[in-house]
Amino acid sequence: MFTYLVLKSNYPGGGILKNANSNLIKYMVNNLSIPEDYHHFFEELKERIRNAQVRAALAINRELILLYWQIGADILNRQQQQKWGAKVIDNLASDLRKAFPEMKGFSSRNLKYMRSFAEAYQDFEFVQQVVAQIPWDQFLCFGCG
Repeated sequence: MFTYLVLKSNYPGGGILKNANSNLIKYMVNNLSIPEDYHHFFEELKERIRNAQVRAALAINRELILLYWQIGADILNRQQQQKWGAKVIDNLASDLRKAFPEMKGFSSRNLKYMRSFAEAYQDFEFVQQVVAQIPWDQFLCFGCG
C-alpha cells in the first residue's frame, strides 16, 4: 500500500512522495511531540545504565584483586616449597602475556608485586574482607600497569 503526501513545507525533498517508508515519514515521526515525561524517563534510564556500568567495573576490580592475591600466594608458596627463582617469574610473566594478550598486569614486576601483596597479607579471609571494604570511588584499578 502506498501513501501519497503533498508537502508544502520547506522539507528537503518536498513534493509528492509515494513510499510510506520515505525520509519524509521518518522526519515527521522524529519530530512529533513526545510524551511529557519522556526526557525524565530517558534521564532515569541513563542513570541506571551508568550505575550498572560502575557496579560491573567495581565487581571486576574486586575479582581481579583477589585473583592477583591468589597468583601472588601461589608464586610465594612455590618459591618457598620448590625454590622457584626470579627466572621462573620472568618466564611466567612472558607466558601469561602470550596466553592473555588482551589483559594488562602480567609483567614480571607486577607478578612480584602480587607476591609481595600475598606475603604482606597472608590470610585470604582477611584479604576478602578488606577488598569488600575498599572505597572504590577513590581506587578503581590495582595492577593495571
